[in-house]
Amino acid sequence: MNKSDITNLLTVLIMAYGYSNGNDTIFMIGLFALSGAVTNTLAIHMLFHKVPFLYGSGVIENKFEQFKSSIHNLLTNQFFTQEHLTKFFQTEVNSAKNTIDFEKILNKTDFTPAYDSLKTAVMESSFGGMLGMFGGEAALEPLKEPFIKKLQKSIIDITSSEAFNKVLDESLKSEDLSKDVHSKLSEIVSSRLDELTPKMVKQIVQDMIKEHLGWLVIWGAVFGGLIGFVSTLIV
Repeated sequence: MNKSDITNLLTVLIMAYGYSNGNDTIFMIGLFALSGAVTNTLAIHMLFHKVPFLYGSGVIENKFEQFKSSIHNLLTNQFFTQEHLTKFFQTEVNSAKNTIDFEKILNKTDFTPAYDSLKTAVMESSFGGMLGMFGGEAALEPLKEPFIKKLQKSIIDITSSEAFNKVLDESLKSEDLSKDVHSKLSEIVSSRLDELTPKMVKQIVQDMIKEHLGWLVIWGAVFGGLIGFVSTLIV
């Protein structure tokens, strides 16, 4: 039994005790407490389920599209705004440059595809026919290691240059990057929300707040009982 069921049962017992013993005060306290508890229990039930002839019930499912739209706006217009993304990239870019070691990365990079592309371009050119007289592709093999080492060193030098770091810094801090990331985030959020069904949304919300809404029933019974007690004094 949950909080709501226990509260409703207690109010019925209080009302029954007052009635059976002829105690009007306890009976009224129990009656008003039951009224408050049942009313709040019904209100909570109406949030998640449609009740026949009760307009506005099942509001979670009825307002499904608005609910999805609100989540999308919350994420894209409050948390992941272009301004926040720009500030994030501007803050992180300096720390990223201190932690990213391009030389270490490039030393572990396989540049063989670059050599293969060069070899293919040479063999497909008019120079390729001339190489046929000197062993064809095999004649280029001695160039492989020197070419890869030179290319690797050249790229390492480029990534270490001030000009490269300036361009990298400007690219990471540009508004275009933030706009692009914001747009992609918006698309991802929309696609994930489109996968939701009304029942899934109802279950998510219900799981999040139903336990806490049980206190509404308890306080409804408490205040209802107080109103019942005061009414006996007035009457």
